[in-house]
Amino acid sequence: MSRPDEKLKEHYTYADYLKWDDDVYYELIDGVPDPLPTPLRDHQILLGGLFHQFADFLDDKPQDVFGLLSAVRLNASGLDDDVFLPDLFVISDRSKYDENSFNGSPDLIIEILGTNTAHKDRYIKYHKYLKAKVLEYWIVDPYVRSVETFILNDSKYKFNIYDAEEKVAVSVIDGLIIDMKLVFDRIKLYNNMEVKNVNTS
Repeated sequence: MSRPDEKLKEHYTYADYLKWDDDVYYELIDGVPDPLPTPLRDHQILLGGLFHQFADFLDDKPQDVFGLLSAVRLNASGLDDDVFLPDLFVISDRSKYDENSFNGSPDLIIEILGTNTAHKDRYIKYHKYLKAKVLEYWIVDPYVRSVETFILNDSKYKFNIYDAEEKVAVSVIDGLIIDMKLVFDRIKLYNNMEVKNVNTS
């Protein structure tokens, strides 16, 4: 089998996931393949800005940051039917990373909302990450320019929201504060470049 949409069966596992070899990337949620949409430019700009700040800070630290298309299995087992591809995640237990996926709960997961991913990120993934005890979960909204943070506290998430001008402390990484203005201003930079190119053409 090369593609899940061949409909050979209705429920798939991680073992099936490893056999897919087409050019489409999928997440697997409760055994159902969910193709990832191609990220828009602003999504990639935000991801790059976030990754840069995390990677710079963690360069000599015992934690690692990974970006889009790195697989996460929250409850790893041979019959696991959930595989997620977060936009960004941070781990501290390197022993749980094999050649194909991180097998366990990352310390932090960040999802950047896309045009069709809000329900999945805000509800489906939220509850999956909470159940798996992901310590910190961020939702970055490029449309209203905000960051929602969820910090695990007594099996519940404590919620906070920040705007594009604020700095956000990362609870699972001592000393790291993400400057969201620098992240969101990268979009302005690209927009200004486009305007300049139009005016000079």
